[in-house]
Amino acid sequence: MIINAAAAVIDGELKESVSLEIHDGIIAEIRTTHPAPDLTITGTLLPGFVDMHCHGGSGFSFSSKEANEIDSILSLHQLHGTTTQLASLVTEPIAELKNQIRFLAPYVHSGKIAGIHLEGPYLSHEKCGAHNPSFLREPDLAEIAELLEVGEGTITMVTIAPELPGAIAAIEFLASEGVIVAIGHSAASAAITKEAIDAGASVVTHFYNGLPALDHRVPNITSHVLLEPSLTLELILDGLHVSEEKASVPLNLIPQRVALVSDAMAAAGSDDGAYQIGSLAVTVKDGKATVDSTGSLAGSTLTLDKAFERLVAVHKYSLPQASYALSTLPARTLGINYAGEIAIGSIADFVEVNNGKFIKTHRM
Repeated sequence: MIINAAAAVIDGELKESVSLEIHDGIIAEIRTTHPAPDLTITGTLLPGFVDMHCHGGSGFSFSSKEANEIDSILSLHQLHGTTTQLASLVTEPIAELKNQIRFLAPYVHSGKIAGIHLEGPYLSHEKCGAHNPSFLREPDLAEIAELLEVGEGTITMVTIAPELPGAIAAIEFLASEGVIVAIGHSAASAAITKEAIDAGASVVTHFYNGLPALDHRVPNITSHVLLEPSLTLELILDGLHVSEEKASVPLNLIPQRVALVSDAMAAAGSDDGAYQIGSLAVTVKDGKATVDSTGSLAGSTLTLDKAFERLVAVHKYSLPQASYALSTLPARTLGINYAGEIAIGSIADFVEVNNGKFIKTHRM
């Protein structure tokens, strides 16, 4: 199959008159416009978005045990540009978490989902957000090993609060097993944060959210991760989780380290109303999800096409910069070499945009 595009982001640059030859869903050749294409695209092609942090959508959560509900989540986010994504699970009792992992594992083995992200249960009570504090626990190496065994290689990332007893050893263990460790939902000091990074942590779960405020006198996890060049910082760019002014700090100062995520919950792509996140009741009003009992934000109703449009319109990112934040960096952070770029050998999953607006998803 031959696709001609008016322009495409390739090797970090916007290139005009691009022709892509695709064999069995894989990009085989990239050259100038072919005289007889099978498909002509008048907009600009970007690689499909890669979402490192997503709990659900279309009215359902990845904790579901119904195949049609999982498929609905994936279809919803694909429709809005996400072609590669992790399935994020919130804090639950360990037995229930194992059941959820077992149900999702075949989706990872089949390639429908890129991996499972455990956002908990090893989080701070002080910064638990939309995680049920009754189920939070301290990291235990034997327990973590059991979760990995149940996952059969499908657990890609785990979020841990590094100040918890046993957390540094857990980070070292997970990193040694090839699992990406994110730090978040934490009130850690700068010193403990450094220990976690030295132990192998490489991601910050939804920067700003679930973390203490920046303190100009006492260094903490929030200030330290801004200065640590090895870390990828997730950012929820929905205008609710982080103000545009605060979002501009990492977006302007360290754009090479910011990966946009949805952190979407069940209401993404659905209506306002009553929902659940884990065992907690959530109300969504005007697209804002909050826990009924505490008022804490409970994930987002964001899809990544809207994050892309906000990044370009409000923060004035170029298309190559936006593509890096939504596709290339998340893929590299997750160790995914088949997505995140329009390159020979990559999957032929694309997002078409025009004048800073999302047009549609193309999956070949």
